[in-house]
Amino acid sequence: MSMKDLKSIESLQDTPFGYTLSIISGKWKMVILYWLVEVKTVRYNELKRMIGSISHKTLSVQLKELEADGLIIRKEYPQIPPKVEYSLSEKGWSLYPLMQAICEWGEQHAPN
Repeated sequence: MSMKDLKSIESLQDTPFGYTLSIISGKWKMVILYWLVEVKTVRYNELKRMIGSISHKTLSVQLKELEADGLIIRKEYPQIPPKVEYSLSEKGWSLYPLMQAICEWGEQHAPN
């Protein structure tokens, strides 16, 4: 990127890096995406149990944001009691190489 390009960028938000961070930022989004990679399709309560210390409200908000950003798919089944499942969308799966790179970095740099 040239200095001219850098001057035209008003903030980090205006960069592809900033956009990516805005989509996956927060304490829980990458954790949610990780579990969806691992188990493919999961119900809300199962996901909550896997994550552990997340509140119901926070999980609900994070799932809604991930769905709005097109990273996950929410499938609701018309039955009683209601059944809702979450899975990664194609866009969500496109983050898999990034997640693999983060895991590899952790393997290389984690203290023994």
